[in-house]
Amino acid sequence: MAPRWCFALLLLLCAAADASKGKWDPVIRMPGEEEPATGDESSEKGEDGVGTRWAVLVAGSSGYGNYRHQITSVHWNFVAVLKADICHAYQILRKGGVKEENIVVFMYDDIANNLLNPRPGVIINHPEGEDVYAGVPKDYTGEAVTAKNFYAVLLGNKTAVTGGSMPNLPYLYAADFIKVLQEKHASNTYAKMVIYVEACESGSIFEGLMPADLNIYVTTASNAEESSWGTYCPGMEPSPPSEYITCLGDLYSISWMEDSETNNLKEETIKKQYEVVKKRTSDMNSYSAGSHVMEYGDKTFKDEKLYLYQGFNPANTNITNKLFLQAPKAAINQRDADLLFLWRRYELLHEKSKEKANVLREISETVAHRKHLDNSIDFIGKLLFGFENGPSELQAVRPSGKPLVDDWDCLKRMVRIFESHCGSLTQYGMKHMRAFANICNNGVSGTTMKEASIGACGVQNSARWSTLIQGYSA
Repeated sequence: MAPRWCFALLLLLCAAADASKGKWDPVIRMPGEEEPATGDESSEKGEDGVGTRWAVLVAGSSGYGNYRHQITSVHWNFVAVLKADICHAYQILRKGGVKEENIVVFMYDDIANNLLNPRPGVIINHPEGEDVYAGVPKDYTGEAVTAKNFYAVLLGNKTAVTGGSMPNLPYLYAADFIKVLQEKHASNTYAKMVIYVEACESGSIFEGLMPADLNIYVTTASNAEESSWGTYCPGMEPSPPSEYITCLGDLYSISWMEDSETNNLKEETIKKQYEVVKKRTSDMNSYSAGSHVMEYGDKTFKDEKLYLYQGFNPANTNITNKLFLQAPKAAINQRDADLLFLWRRYELLHEKSKEKANVLREISETVAHRKHLDNSIDFIGKLLFGFENGPSELQAVRPSGKPLVDDWDCLKRMVRIFESHCGSLTQYGMKHMRAFANICNNGVSGTTMKEASIGACGVQNSARWSTLIQGYSA
């Protein structure tokens, strides 16, 4: 997969903005909302003399199952972890002295007060962790969490801010995001930028696409071919408190954040943290329950200290790289975490209850649709390239340094054609993005793809997965 993110967490940190670099005011609220006071605009230097720090935090998912991302909610879309990650990142930045008005937060905000949350109004990102939800601003929530609004905030385009999609469809695609970063660089409104991305196949967002001359350093949870991993899940060690039925964190995200919390960031470099997180996320280089953390973009400033971007917490002045909380000893493939959540919920419900029957039906329908997607993509490959060559053509991996696809508009067209006849890809189906990319790379026309989709899927008879209900991914 690649062009869009499964359970995505995006953190952009911009540092050392000064008069010579222009001003960046990304704190754009919805039309009619009051913007926070910025203080003395003539002073561009922070208290530590390094310039103004800005941060944009994005949880690109929704639903209580995705607790670990935001954390999230109601439609069992498995989104909880990203949301916890986002809230945790916010607390780290605030403790580091980054001003509240300089942090923009995008999250669906459907976790803290979700009926399934055992601690109403509270979000935790570690089994023994404290609340990370308190004080997190609600800059963009619900239907305002869209790729369009995210781009508008990055570029300072107030007129472009609207309602729309991101956990809401359509999703963010790599080529569009890179273009926005290039526009941002051309505006001369930041000195340097560091980006952390938590997502399945997150490396494909930047592989072969990310320029090295934008003063932007990127690190991702995984390479262009693999899933990222959820952790602090029920049944794991350490396990969430017994009342929780969902994973609390993402392995990559909790790795860099827990590292930031247990180091003096005036001494630790970007490079050092990358190496630490790379090892921890790899399952100690075994990759049996881990992924390959990657880096892209401008690597010339990796020796800079992290405090320039994340700020500095005085409480860590004499800290000696010691994790105060127990580190995870297990992880789960992100695409299976939603089923873990559903099964855990099913197990805890009363026998013969209507709700238990509904959850079992949810599990059955989810598994059935996953099989439908896998079988449909496989058959389309055989129809297009022959029964012998189909699977290998769809899964072909391009050489390192080449983007996933040459024609991103073609990729979006193929996704829409497939979903029109076979139903929504859902977050699970994002793993098949490489197949759609290879269809484009082989020069398949839209007409031929339509015929193959009809041949593989016939008439999609599941109203639940229809694009009329789910919308298009592209």
